[in-house]
Order: sequence, then structure tokens, then C-alpha cells
Amino acid sequence: MLLSVDKLSVFYGGVQALRDVSFSVGKGEIVSLIGANGAGKSTTLRALSGVVRPASGSIVHDGKPISGLPPHRIVRLGLAHVPEGRGVFANMSVRENLMMGAYTRASRRETEESFERVHAIFPRLLERSSQLAGTLSGGEQQMLAIGRALVQRPDLLLLDEPSMGLSPLLVREIFRLVAEINRAGTTILLVEQNANMALSVADRAYVLETGEITLSGKASELRENPKIRAAYLGDAAG
Repeated sequence: MLLSVDKLSVFYGGVQALRDVSFSVGKGEIVSLIGANGAGKSTTLRALSGVVRPASGSIVHDGKPISGLPPHRIVRLGLAHVPEGRGVFANMSVRENLMMGAYTRASRRETEESFERVHAIFPRLLERSSQLAGTLSGGEQQMLAIGRALVQRPDLLLLDEPSMGLSPLLVREIFRLVAEINRAGTTILLVEQNANMALSVADRAYVLETGEITLSGKASELRENPKIRAAYLGDAAG
């Protein structure tokens, strides 16, 4: 397994956000975490990327324990986190935003190769290179946030709510690109409230409810599970 999480618990003050969460992500997979708002999905990604420190449990990436390491160490080990809300630097250009993701590259040649890879996936970012990130559309900002993470050449991409605030047409485009990134060799752990889209691209999925995993399995099987259809898919599954 590329990522193994065992009995992960996280507290915010006296409130327990995650309780003994265990799951795994195999190399080459897309794995989705689905659940309602407040279920602990984003907290899980923050714990993996070192933004929050777990109270207990283990996180092993590519055979190495990373639980408790600072974010800059974890990024260098091959995990890149695209946060909820995109987090682009509004007053910097598209190229400058991408450069912020390139600090792990060892040379200018490596940086340019990473840029070429990102531009091949997101040609619009090349067209908008000199444009301020804050003037981009929501969909373009999401592409930029993902592109900035991909510049780091991660082996595991943590994607938090990539469809948030986007039109249905743009949501389909973003998920098409997520699948393309995966086919090109990047393993993806996807947190997404749009369960129908998340399950449509994932190999496997886990359901988080109030900080605990309550269900897991192949994404195709979960899409047909009556409980999942009723709770998360609604009319979209019909």
C-alpha cells in the first residue's frame, strides 16, 4: 500500500474530530472519502499533510511513518495537498503561483519539466500565465490549485472538495482531469461532498460519519448500496 492509516484520532481542543480512523490507498488508485459536512473528511487530509497533529494512530506513506512530521517534510516525501477553497495567491500571477509549488524541485530544469507536465494537463494555465490568480474564474482557480500541487511531482495527491462552488459543467471537467492525472501515474485520495461524482471516478471509497468510518468497499458497489443512495446520492443515483 502507498498509504496506510491506522486508528487515527484527532482533537480540536476538547472536541474529537476523528476517532480510530483506519484506511489504505494502493499505488495507482483513486480512493474517495465521502460523508456529510462535519464528518471529518477535511480533518483527515490535514492530518495526513501535517497541518494538524494527530492525538494517536499511525500514518505510513511508502513504508515510512509520517505521523507528526511537519508539512514541509511531508511534501518532500511525495504528498501534495490541494486544500478546500483552493487557496491560490490572488495578487500573484498564475506562473508565480505555480512557482510556489516548485520549491521542492532541485533545479530549473526540473521546474520547467514540471511546468510542461502541468501545462499539458491544464493548457489554460499556460494561456493565463501572466494573469493575476484572483481574476481567474472559479474553475480556473481550481485548475491552478491542482497544478501548483502537481508541480511538486507527488506520488500521492490529496484533493479536498475540488467541485466546491463550480457549475455542473465545470464539475464534470474537473473530474475528467482528475481521472487523467490518475491515468498519468498519480495516486489520488479524494475528499468530496458530491458523492455521485466521487464514486464515479474512484476505485474504492470510505464513508465517514461523525469522525468514524462506517462503510467501505469498491466505489461501484457503494453507488448501488441503498443506504448510500438514500443518504448521499439522492436523485443523482436514480
